Amino acid sequence: MRTQKSEAARKWGLRIHLLLYVLSNLAQVVVWFLYDSGSHFWPVWSIVFWGIGLAFHIWSVYSPPQSNTAR
Repeated sequence: MRTQKSEAARKWGLRIHLLLYVLSNLAQVVVWFLYDSGSHFWPVWSIVFWGIGLAFHIWSVYSPPQSNTAR
C-alpha cells in the first residue's frame, strides 16, 4: 500500500530525474553542435538509453499499485 508521503516523494524524485535528463542531454547536444556537428550525432545514445530508464521511472510512479494478497 502506498502512503501519501511516499507518493509525493516518488513524484518529486521523478521531477528531479526528468530535470537532470533534460539538462544533461541538452548540454551534450550543445557540445556536439559547437564542436562536432559535422559527425555522427553521438548524444543520441544518452538520449535513447537514459530515456528508456526514465520511461521505466515514469511507469513505476504512475502505474496502479498491485495488491499483495496471496492466492
